[in-house]
Amino acid sequence: MPHKKQSLKINFNCNNMIDPIKKIILKHPKTAFINQKKINKEFNTLNFTEAPDFNESLNEYDSFIKILDSFGIDKYFLEKNDSTSIDSIYTHDPLVITNKGVVLCNMGKVNRISESKAIKEFLIELKIPILGEITSPGKLEGGDIVWINKRTIAVGTGYRTNNEGIKQLKQILSNTVERIISVPLPHWNGPNDCLHLMSNLSPIDSDLFLIYSRLLPVQFLEQLQKYNIELIDVPDEEYYTMGCNVLALSPRKVVMLKGNPITKKKLEAKNVEVFTYKGNEISLKGSGGPTCLTKPFLRTPREV
Repeated sequence: MPHKKQSLKINFNCNNMIDPIKKIILKHPKTAFINQKKINKEFNTLNFTEAPDFNESLNEYDSFIKILDSFGIDKYFLEKNDSTSIDSIYTHDPLVITNKGVVLCNMGKVNRISESKAIKEFLIELKIPILGEITSPGKLEGGDIVWINKRTIAVGTGYRTNNEGIKQLKQILSNTVERIISVPLPHWNGPNDCLHLMSNLSPIDSDLFLIYSRLLPVQFLEQLQKYNIELIDVPDEEYYTMGCNVLALSPRKVVMLKGNPITKKKLEAKNVEVFTYKGNEISLKGSGGPTCLTKPFLRTPREV
């Protein structure tokens, strides 16, 4: 059974990325990294920049969890699964959650395909309905999905998500969203690198997004402005330290990696409360920031 804080009722509703998080899916490094031997065996193949230090990853993760706990978020931890890799610590990617149920992704990174099957069993235990699954030749990863508002989503197309995946997503969500915006992503550092749409875009509030504009199409930036969304640009020197990967815990209350002081000050100038964590092992080396480490499945301003 899922390891979780006790809750009398399981709810789900996640058709935006800024309402207060009530419930969240996580995977602790104890069950993703497991030990230093597994890390050393897999990190190079999975394109980590370096091998994370297992013991230090536990310390970093505990600090990250303390931030979530300060917001009273109900945590649900995935269990160890022998079919998954150390990449499975990044729970955001194997699924898309809506207010009607879940779409299971067909991951573009071959080494991660098994994660969707593993998380499917977890969702069944939580009694969260599965609306559909993306199947080959379609590819789709959760990191390429951004809710612009509750009826509009943007989907990055690149090495992790393709047009066939978006086509299938449109069919599955035909009664859930009104518009899906396709956002072409650049080659950047090639197919082995992790470049999702959310590498370049983080919602902070319904009318405030953090962006790295140099890797986003002009037409898409103009569309965001037509939705009356103010855009904060991350400086070049902080893009590489994941300054653009920011998780909204609630409107204008966010968590981000330490080491991005310029971006932090820009956010605070817009009345955003910023919480930071050290993530050298759990984030930087695997290119997975706070959004990647988490999958909120209930966001609501209402008490449940």
